[in-house]
Amino acid sequence: MAEPIEERNDCRDDLVCRLAWFLTGAAIGAAVAILYAPKSGKDTRKYITHRAQQGKQAVTETGKDIVDASREMFERGRKLVDEAADLFDHARKMVKG
Repeated sequence: MAEPIEERNDCRDDLVCRLAWFLTGAAIGAAVAILYAPKSGKDTRKYITHRAQQGKQAVTETGKDIVDASREMFERGRKLVDEAADLFDHARKMVKG
């Protein structure tokens, strides 16, 4: 049988929450790294560029995961609606007798 609506919302909220915490952690980590960098300006810029690229890749991968999860939720919702319509039709036929 289908999952309760509240459980599905918790799953979506959890995914969004994880993404938000990931991005927050990445920003804090980058700021701390810059403040405590014992390197020259050129080396620090290279490091920042490299870390920014890693962050971009992580966000892209997370975005793809969110899209995949959204598609999965959409399909589950579609199946749930189809099942509800089938049940309604079955009940209507039973009432008509």
